[in-house]
Amino acid sequence: MKKTFKIEQDKLKPDRAVDAIKNELRKYVKREKKKDLPNKKTMYWDFDCKFGKSEEFAKVCDFDYIFTELSGVVNAGWSECYIEVIAKAVDKPVKEEDEEA
Repeated sequence: MKKTFKIEQDKLKPDRAVDAIKNELRKYVKREKKKDLPNKKTMYWDFDCKFGKSEEFAKVCDFDYIFTELSGVVNAGWSECYIEVIAKAVDKPVKEEDEEA
């Protein structure tokens, strides 16, 4: 998902618009996690994310960072924000077992 969200809208107050954006992001992630993985035993879904005032100023970040920053967007006076969330299948880290014999 690569999208520029409008925060200042005619029908919604900015706080409600931010809540709608968060809801849309949650729904997208839930939908992506339902997709089949190439190897379910050794892989999981991870997300590459970018967040910023516009596409040019977007910085790479964690998914949780987007939610914390969206709360401050209204106070900062942004009229819109750019969010990019791309799903990717990643191998699980290998657990090293303790060798006690």
